[in-house]
Parts: sequence; C-alpha cells; structure tokens
Amino acid sequence: MAKKLETLNVEGMSCSHCENSVKKSVGALDGVSSVAVDLAGKKVSVEFDPEKVSMEKIKETIDDQGFVVKQ
Repeated sequence: MAKKLETLNVEGMSCSHCENSVKKSVGALDGVSSVAVDLAGKKVSVEFDPEKVSMEKIKETIDDQGFVVKQ
C-alpha cells in the first residue's frame, strides 16, 4: 500500500551510538521500510506503511530508547 514519510524532531541524540539505537529499534518495527537520522538537525525521518504501524508506535519506540520526540 501507500508508504508515508514523516520527519520527527528528536531531542537527546548526540552520537553514532544514539543514531544506531534509533535506526535499529525503529527499523525493526513491522511496516517500517527506512529510517534516516540527522544528528546535527536532531531529526529522524521514517518511511513506513501506516496500515502496519502507527506513528504513535514509532514515537513510543524512540521514547523507549531514551530520546524525546518533540511535537
């Protein structure tokens, strides 16, 4: 089905370990096809299938890694 691309503002990411933990955890969700992290811009771009995974679940997964998703 149609994929959706969302970019989130995420606070607390400062190094490649942070980047990798976000990519690995969000990328493991069913329905997520790609994850890109911009450390300098404090942004996470996620391409996903909204019929398989909700934006809430993606945000929750980032929060579980210890980072804060800003609205």
